[in-house]
Amino acid sequence: MKKPIIGVIPLWDEKKDSIWMLPGYMQGLEEVGAVPVILNLTISETVLKQSVCSFDGFLFTGGHDVNPKLYGQEKKDYCGEICETRDLMEAYIFLEAVLNQNKPALGICRGIQLFNVLLGGTLYQDIPVEFPGTVNHVKGPPYDVPAHNVRLLSESPLCQLLGKEYLEVNSYHHQGINKLAKGLEIMALADDGLVEAVYMPDRFYVWAVQWHPEFSLKDETSKKIFSSFVGSVEKSILQKDYI
Repeated sequence: MKKPIIGVIPLWDEKKDSIWMLPGYMQGLEEVGAVPVILNLTISETVLKQSVCSFDGFLFTGGHDVNPKLYGQEKKDYCGEICETRDLMEAYIFLEAVLNQNKPALGICRGIQLFNVLLGGTLYQDIPVEFPGTVNHVKGPPYDVPAHNVRLLSESPLCQLLGKEYLEVNSYHHQGINKLAKGLEIMALADDGLVEAVYMPDRFYVWAVQWHPEFSLKDETSKKIFSSFVGSVEKSILQKDYI
């Protein structure tokens, strides 16, 4: 069986006018048997249509804040930088590949926020301002060091995968889920109640986590998350080949 090919959403650097990538995303996928490919940042429908058809699954990476207009709000001063091209590109891929073609997807950090928004939910534009609490979600480097605990819901697929109820995670985000979108189910919560992981039960595999497993690839739980995603892509390919 050929290795699954995963389309990886690029990061964007305004100062350098350039796409870029953190190596952990690519290494995390490659180490568990996938071939990761960084996508171009584009809103060309021709290119995006071909991408949707060409890739077996998609990794939605961290990065810019999601544009608040996508969830019906004005951008506040404490909202960070946005990238409208990326918002549009990811919305197209999520709709066409993930929702319409049921291709597997994993969201990390911005990814969980994006999934929630595209499905009709809302975000806190800045957690310290709009959802202050005792948990530090915006921890600085080193990013592989745990920042706080999360509780895994006992019946969730993530809890079943990891075989534990509590997990120490790193944390590097100033936004998070406010109103949970219909179609998403919670898999993990921080001690302050912030949503830390979700999935779509009516799709083949759509998972998202708020923390960064790509920064802690030596950790067995991070490897299991990447492996679960790539394994789902392999199963999806087999099912389509069988049909």
